Amino acid sequence: MASSRLARVAESPTIRIANIANKLKHDGIDVISFSLGEPDFDTPRHISDAACKALYSGETHYSPSPGINPLREAIAKKLQTENNLNLDASNVMVTPGAKQAIFEVMMSVLDDGDEAILFDPAWVSYEPCIKFAGANPEWVPTDPENGFLPYDIGDHITDKTRLIVVNSPCNPTGGVFGKDKLKEIADLAIDHNLLVLSDEIYEKILYDEKHYSIGAIEGMQDRTITVNGFSKSYAMTGWRLGYVAANENFLHDFQKIQSHSVSSATTFAQYGAIEALEGDQQPVEDMVAEFRQRRDILVDGLNDIGIHCSRPKGAFYAFADVSEYGNGEEIAEKLLSDAHVAATPGSAFGPSGNNFVRLSYAISQERIREALERIENCLL
Repeated sequence: MASSRLARVAESPTIRIANIANKLKHDGIDVISFSLGEPDFDTPRHISDAACKALYSGETHYSPSPGINPLREAIAKKLQTENNLNLDASNVMVTPGAKQAIFEVMMSVLDDGDEAILFDPAWVSYEPCIKFAGANPEWVPTDPENGFLPYDIGDHITDKTRLIVVNSPCNPTGGVFGKDKLKEIADLAIDHNLLVLSDEIYEKILYDEKHYSIGAIEGMQDRTITVNGFSKSYAMTGWRLGYVAANENFLHDFQKIQSHSVSSATTFAQYGAIEALEGDQQPVEDMVAEFRQRRDILVDGLNDIGIHCSRPKGAFYAFADVSEYGNGEEIAEKLLSDAHVAATPGSAFGPSGNNFVRLSYAISQERIREALERIENCLL
């Protein structure tokens, strides 16, 4: 019998759709999958070479639980120079993926009955992590016609509110928070003595926008917990490397969980991460340029079909309004069964997503064009 803790959460809808799509593929059906948020690029060679060199040099033993010092120092330097965060290596802990960092944060800062603010729609795993910690999500609406930016945030703050979760660029919408919106959130956090978890995993995948870290705003350093990683920007999803940066008191708590659960990130992989930060950044720029072209093909094609889709400013997701044809669950099932196109129902990301589907354009331009033809033939 499952524990009551486990009963609080459902399985990941993105993984469920991907599993169904994979079964169809196994049965010989050609499925075009927009479901998983994984770059379809290989990890740049210089990063893999650095990890291989460490592996063959004997870096195969336990890592210190918070990560090897050279990587923590490289991350701190990156946060100082790129994000204007006044942090050093003692403020950084390396984790087996950014998702693990988020889980550790939720388990550390939330108590039973606390509330954590999520901007609706939000990444599928925030809510389960909040519930695992015994807390409850409080959904704040966003405006699809204004880049999915949240509004009336203050109306949702109560005496139970402990944490605000910020994800910019955003999964699933591709929305990006500018300085003004981050300042609004920061002011609320300071006025109500709240913490902010800033998930910046997509910070380098931006189109004509600039990334800002809320932790750099005056008064926010000691109340902001910044999470990032290597999966998206450097196409290192299988490496499982993330990190969390915060006040040392928070790091001490996070390390308690890490040391008694996953222990540490893989040692030789961390040497690859150092090369990712300090080595050639051209592969990142090339990947973003390709994502931009794919975004435009997909968004223009969806709108031509009659599926309203705003142009995302970051990440590699399109959050499309399919209400002209049905709700998100119905259309996702129809597309998968009739057109063999896998998309994730928007309801997976929060209450406001019922009429949407999320499409990850981490697939080739050719396959995107083919998928658009299938979608049009299926719906029209």
